[in-house]
Amino acid sequence: MSGTHQPLHTVLGSGPAGTALAEELVRRGHPVRLVDRKGEGPSLPGVTRFAADVSTAQGARTAVAGAAVVYHCVNVGYHLQVEVMPHIQEAVLAAVRDSGARLVVLDTLYPYGDPGGAAMTEQTPWNATSRKGRMRAELDEKYLAAHRAGEAAMVLGRSADFFGPGVLNSTLGGAVFPAALTGGEVPALGDIDLPHSYTYIRDVASGLATLGERPDGDGRVWHLPTAPAVSTREVLAMVERRVGRPLELTVVDEPRPFGPFDEQFMAEYAEMFYQHTTVQIMDSTAFERHFAVSPTPLADALDATLAWYGAWLGARAGDVS
Repeated sequence: MSGTHQPLHTVLGSGPAGTALAEELVRRGHPVRLVDRKGEGPSLPGVTRFAADVSTAQGARTAVAGAAVVYHCVNVGYHLQVEVMPHIQEAVLAAVRDSGARLVVLDTLYPYGDPGGAAMTEQTPWNATSRKGRMRAELDEKYLAAHRAGEAAMVLGRSADFFGPGVLNSTLGGAVFPAALTGGEVPALGDIDLPHSYTYIRDVASGLATLGERPDGDGRVWHLPTAPAVSTREVLAMVERRVGRPLELTVVDEPRPFGPFDEQFMAEYAEMFYQHTTVQIMDSTAFERHFAVSPTPLADALDATLAWYGAWLGARAGDVS
């Protein structure tokens, strides 16, 4: 059966996760609709771009129309999350309830709060004390309650901090890799000798796609495939070995503006800064065993990330010249 006869998969949100997921779904033979507010962007083979505002009831309905599986990868400006994300949930939940589509939600570790040094598994209590952590926990409980009530089939995939090709706005992203490649100042947040999980963006995409294809995972939270945690210092040492020069590290030990993260963002991020001053280990063993997959080795993920950033820097230099 050709891909044109396969059920439609709709991805809400065209950021790094949504875009990587759309490409992964195409590789798996699915027709894909990629939705954002403008419906614009580079052409992606096999992907239809679609404009809709999924924070509105009508926008969400048109976005998911005809889809068998819907992936919620929408994010908003960090300072707007507590206000806006619940409205997006309300609209998307209503749309999938009406359409009958399954819903796969990309989620964060925020609901756990500070795990006190323990590794985070799917059984870790939700003890968030931050505004954004409590908001995420409330959203997640509403998703799971809707599933339990039979209103819509859904599943949540949680990720640690993203990194990888296309990921600019991350603590291991556009402030780190370009500087590492060009000899600039490389910021490192908090206590960089503590173990800290980072999830490779292509593992986020493959994990979400697997959840979209496998209804046997529905009705619960899963931790998306993530390589075993090492310290941020070790991650940066691996980068250093690959670029062939010592990194000029600047440790950012408190929430203050740096690189792409401006004063407004860091003021909002302050309540989440505990993630860089306590152990952050996300255990994805349950997902790996149930779905028989393994995360990309950290070394391979860093190789691909540096290659992407090298090409990205080259393209930017070409645009300027």
